[in-house]
Amino acid sequence: MKKVFGKAIDNAISLGVVIIVLFLIIPIRTELLDFLLIINIGLSIMILMITMNISETLEFSIFPSLLLVTTLFRLGLNVSSTRAILYKGYAGEVIQNFGNLITGGNIVVGVVIFLIIVLVQFIVITKGAERVAEVAARFTLDAMPGKQMAIDADLSSGLIDEQTARLRRGKIQKEADFYGAMDGATKIVKGDAVMSLLITLINFVGGVIIGMVMGGGDFSTVLQKYSIVTIGDGLVSQLPALMISTATGMIVTRSVSEGSLNKDVVAQFKAQPRAILTTGIILIFLALIPNTPHLALFMGGSVLIGGGYLIERHMKSEAAAAAVAEEQKPAEETAPNESDYYKDINNVYSLLTVEPIEMEFGYSLIPLVDENRGGKLINRIVIFRRQYAQDMGFVIPSIRLHDASSLGTNQYVIRIRGEEVARGEILVDYYLALEPSNPLGEIDGIETVEPAYGIPSRWILPENKEMAEIYGYNVIDPLSVMLTHLSETVKRYAYELLNRAETMRLVENLKRTSPELVEEVVPNVVSYATLEKVLRSLLKEGVPIRDLGIILETLADALGQNRDIDAATEQVRGALARTITRRFCEDGQLRVVTLDAEVERKIISSLTRSEQGVYLALGSDLMQQIITQVADYVRKFNELSQPPILLVSQVIRGYFSRMITQFYPNVYVLSFNEVTSSVQIQAIGNITQEAPVRKAVGT
Repeated sequence: MKKVFGKAIDNAISLGVVIIVLFLIIPIRTELLDFLLIINIGLSIMILMITMNISETLEFSIFPSLLLVTTLFRLGLNVSSTRAILYKGYAGEVIQNFGNLITGGNIVVGVVIFLIIVLVQFIVITKGAERVAEVAARFTLDAMPGKQMAIDADLSSGLIDEQTARLRRGKIQKEADFYGAMDGATKIVKGDAVMSLLITLINFVGGVIIGMVMGGGDFSTVLQKYSIVTIGDGLVSQLPALMISTATGMIVTRSVSEGSLNKDVVAQFKAQPRAILTTGIILIFLALIPNTPHLALFMGGSVLIGGGYLIERHMKSEAAAAAVAEEQKPAEETAPNESDYYKDINNVYSLLTVEPIEMEFGYSLIPLVDENRGGKLINRIVIFRRQYAQDMGFVIPSIRLHDASSLGTNQYVIRIRGEEVARGEILVDYYLALEPSNPLGEIDGIETVEPAYGIPSRWILPENKEMAEIYGYNVIDPLSVMLTHLSETVKRYAYELLNRAETMRLVENLKRTSPELVEEVVPNVVSYATLEKVLRSLLKEGVPIRDLGIILETLADALGQNRDIDAATEQVRGALARTITRRFCEDGQLRVVTLDAEVERKIISSLTRSEQGVYLALGSDLMQQIITQVADYVRKFNELSQPPILLVSQVIRGYFSRMITQFYPNVYVLSFNEVTSSVQIQAIGNITQEAPVRKAVGT
C-alpha cells in the first residue's frame, strides 16, 4: 500500500495534467468548480511570490513547464465555466460574487474595468515580458562561448578544479536552455490573453442568444444575468493570468539581481537617503502651490523627509562606529632602531635569505591582496597550489607577497629566487577583454597585451562587460589576470623550485605507501642528486611527477644497466607514457609535426660525446632550416588552439628538445614510445631538409 501511494505521489503532476485535459470534455459540478477556481488563484499567487523571492532564475527552473501547465489548467476551467454559463446561466458562487464585485450594479462600469484589466495584461505586461525573454535568450546564447572560454581559462590556470568547471559549464547550459524555453513560453502567455478575450466574448454573446431563445426573460434581464456571470468568469480567469504574466516578467528580469526582489529593493533604496530626502522636499514644495492637493502632498513629503533623515543618520552612525573600531585596534609596536638591530650579526644573516617565489605589487593593487579589504588573491593561490599538486605531483613553495614603493601603482613583479622573471600592469577598476580572431563587433577600451599569453587585449569598463562577451571577447577580472600570470610563471619555472630538500620530502612522502621500494632504491641505487636532476628535467618539459614510485623503479633498472642519466630519463618518460599521453592528447587524437627520416638521420650522426656528456653538434644551415619550419608550424598550432608538439624518435628526443626550447620554450618534443597505442596520431606537417638556394655566379 505504501509503495502504491509513493508511486502516486511521484506521478501526481502527470496525473494532474491528464485530469486538466479531461476538464475540456467532462462537465464539472459548480461546487467543485468553485474549489478549483480558488486553487487556481492561490497557485498563481504562490508562483508570483516565488519569483519575487529567488535570487537566480535557475532556482525556479521549472517555470517554463509550470507556465504551460497553469495555462492549460486555466483554459480547462474556462471551458468548464463556459459550459455552465451557457447551460444554466450560472457557474458557481465564486464567479457570481466576482461579477457582482466588479460591476457594482452598473454593467457598463463593470465591462470597462474588465476591459482595462485585460488590456493591461495583454499590452503592458505580456508584451513586455515577451520582449525581455526574447532579448535575454539571444544575449544568453551569444555569451555562451565567452563564458565557456573563461571557465577553461580558470581551469587551466588552477583557479578552479575539474568538478567546479563541470558545474559552471552545466549552469551556463541550463541558463541557455531556460531562457530559450522562456522565449517560447511567453508566446503561451500571449495566446492565453487572446483566448481569454475570445471566451469572454463567446460567453456574453452566446449566453444572451441562448437566454433569449430559451425564454430566460426579457432582454434587459437576460443581459443583466449573463453580463454579471461573463464578467465574473473573465475576472476569475484574468486575475490568475495577470499574476502569472507578472511572474513571467519578474523571472526574466532577474539577470542582474544579487538577492531576492524584496532584499534588493530595500537595500538599494536605503543606500540613497538623499534621493528620498530630495523627493520629500519637492512634494512639500508642490503642496505650497495653489490648487494642489495640499494635505496629501504635505503628508507624503513629510513621510519621505522623515524616512530619508532616519536612514542617513543610521548610515552615519554605522560609519562612525566603524571608524571608532578601527582606531581602537592596537597600534603596531614601534620598530627597533635599524642600527641597533643590525649590531647583532645574526640579524645580518637574515638579509641573505632568498625567497623561492616572491611577488611585489604597487599601491593600487593592495586591495586585491589584503584579506582585511576583501582581497582574494591568497585564497586563489591556495586553490592553484592544490590543483598543481594534484596535476603535477609537486607542491609549490609559499609565495611571499609584499608591496613595493619602487613600482608603479598598477604594476607587479614576479621573482624566482630573488630575480625578476615576469612583470605586468593591471587596472583594478576595469576588466580585461581578450580579443578573438574574428570579433562580432568593436568594443571601446585601452589597448594592451595579456601578460601571461601575450594575447592582444583591451581594458574595458564594467558596464561594457556584457556587450564584450556578446561580441565574442573573453572577459577576465583583474584578479584573475594577475593570478593567471603568476600561475603560468610558476609553472614555467617550477623545475627551478625543486631543490634537494623538496626531493627528500617527496621521497619521505612515498615512504608512507611504499617503504620497501624507497629502502631498496634510495640512496643505494639512485642518489638524491640523480633523482632531483631527473625530476627537474621532467617538470621542465611539463611531465607530471605524481607517480614517483614508477619513476624510482624505472630509474633503478635503467641506472643498473647504464649510468647515463639522460638515457635513464628517457626510459622514465617511456614508463610514464599514459601520463604523458593524457597530458597532451585531446579526444583520442594527437596532432603532431614529425621529422623527415633524412633529417633525423643527420641529427643522430651529429650527436657527439665529450667528457661532459653527449651533445648535439648540428650544422648551422640545417639548424636554421629546422628552426624556420618549426616557426611556421608554431603559428599553425596556435590557430588550432593546441600546444605545438614535435614527434621524434627516442634516441634524439632529449637533445633535440634542448635545441628547440632555446628558441621556442612552449614547444613540446615527444618520442614515439611516450604515446600509447590507443591514441590516433595525426601529422599536420613534416620537417624536411630544404634544398639550398644556389646563387648564380657571373663569368
